Amino acid sequence: MESELLQLSFDKIMQTKTYTVIILKGQEKRFAIYTEPNVGKTLQMILTEVESTRPQTHELIDKIFKGTEIRVKQVVIYDVQDTIYYAHLFLEQDLGDIRHIIEIDARPSDSLILALTGNAPIYCTKEVLEKTIPVEE
Repeated sequence: MESELLQLSFDKIMQTKTYTVIILKGQEKRFAIYTEPNVGKTLQMILTEVESTRPQTHELIDKIFKGTEIRVKQVVIYDVQDTIYYAHLFLEQDLGDIRHIIEIDARPSDSLILALTGNAPIYCTKEVLEKTIPVEE
């Protein structure tokens, strides 16, 4: 069964010492994904274009992707259960005349970082957006 995909955008990132809150917006609804503090720091660095003094994991992955001509095609948040989100990272690689698309189960936080780094769209299913708890201003 095919699910309708809705494009998401970053609305806000809030950081504390113990967790990060990523606020995503889809259509007219905003919702939160909670993750560890280092993810928030990494997202803030990417969004503000601050360079790290040493290469970070996402930068290593990005260099591997570029070296093997792999692109992040999209991220799809496909499920939420008890405030835990599940995502698929879609990678694309052209080998001669054949285009390979690989779907990988990945944490949304890691996927969001790679989507930002690769300038790829982020989606969730309509069902996920309906299950999320809305975040008000």
